[in-house]
Amino acid sequence: MFNEELLTALPGIQSTSSFEDGGEWLTVYTTDWLHLAKKLRKHPDLLFDYLFCLTCVDWKTHLTMVYHLSSTVHRHNIVVKSKLDRDNPEIESVSHIWKTAEFHEREVFELFGVNFLHHPDLRNLILPEDWERYPLRKDYEDPVNMIKL
Repeated sequence: MFNEELLTALPGIQSTSSFEDGGEWLTVYTTDWLHLAKKLRKHPDLLFDYLFCLTCVDWKTHLTMVYHLSSTVHRHNIVVKSKLDRDNPEIESVSHIWKTAEFHEREVFELFGVNFLHHPDLRNLILPEDWERYPLRKDYEDPVNMIKL
């Protein structure tokens, strides 16, 4: 699928788009993410029915959510990125659209501190509930192992 066709199928979405390294990706505002996610999942020309990766990147100045989607019907892939405020990182949960997001969003919550709005069970997966701070953020310091990024 060409980028122009994708954007034509998604009217009303404010985003930037590009081809980079042969892949197709969109950058979307957090306020548009839930609307875009629903369209990506349901639009008959898109049918992105498989969320196979969801992660976060810490750039020190901000966080970026990264969603990798695939259509098992049309055999195309896309990456959707959304920039988050580092001091108050939050974005709508898409666990009701792609069930796999439920686990991945909990992981990002635990390790980066991103609040997924309307997530059905947002709590730590591995770390104890009383754990402080977020170990995959670049400002995290571990006094025991002396890790500094």
